[in-house]
Amino acid sequence: MMLNPLPDGTAAAHERLYRSLRSRIMHGELEPGQPLTLRGVGRDYGVSMTPVREALRRLVAEGALSLSASGRITTPALSNDRIEELGALRSLLEPELALRALPRAHLALIDRMEAINVSIAEQIAKQDASGYIRTNLEFHRTLYLRAQAPAILAMVETVWLQLGPTMRALYGRLNRTELPKNHRLIVAALRAGDEPGLRLAVRADVTQGLRLLAG
Repeated sequence: MMLNPLPDGTAAAHERLYRSLRSRIMHGELEPGQPLTLRGVGRDYGVSMTPVREALRRLVAEGALSLSASGRITTPALSNDRIEELGALRSLLEPELALRALPRAHLALIDRMEAINVSIAEQIAKQDASGYIRTNLEFHRTLYLRAQAPAILAMVETVWLQLGPTMRALYGRLNRTELPKNHRLIVAALRAGDEPGLRLAVRADVTQGLRLLAG
C-alpha cells in the first residue's frame, strides 16, 4: 500500500514535469553541469514546489541529475571513467537488443528506420544538437522495441538518460556534416539478415563517439 500519496492534481503535475524534464535531459537540451533549483523549475513550469521536488528526486535516483552534499542539483558532468563505463554498457546491451529484434525486423520497420535516417540528416543540416540526439535515439529505439525485451530496453534508456547532456557536448566536438555511416550499415545488415554485421555496426555506432570524449 502506498503511504502518503500525492493528491491527484499534484500527482498529475509531478508526472508531466518528470516526463518533460526526463525527455529534455535525455535529448541533450541541458548542458553538462547545468544547475536546477526547485524555485526555478517551478517558475518555468508553473507548478508548486511539491511536484518539482518529487520529479527531481526521481531523476536523481535514475542518475539523470546529481545531488551534492550541500543539496545542489545539477545535470551530470561525467568523468572519463564514467563515460567509459556507460559506453561499455551500451556496447553490451544494445547489440543484444538488436540481435533479438532481427527476426522481427520486417520490411516496414526497416523502411521506417530509413525514414528516421532522413530526419537525422535534416537535423544535422540544421546543426540542431538536441534534434540530432532525439532522432538518433528514435532510430535505435524503433529497432529495439522489436526485441520484446522491456527490462533490457529500460536499462538502456537509463544509460541514455545519464548520457544526454554529455552527448550534447559530444555533438559539438564531432561537428557532423553527414549521417553516421554505421546507421547505413545497421540498415544493410537488417535487410541481409546479417547477425555478425548487425552486432558490429550497432557496437561501433554506440561507442565510436564516446571514445572521442573519453580519449
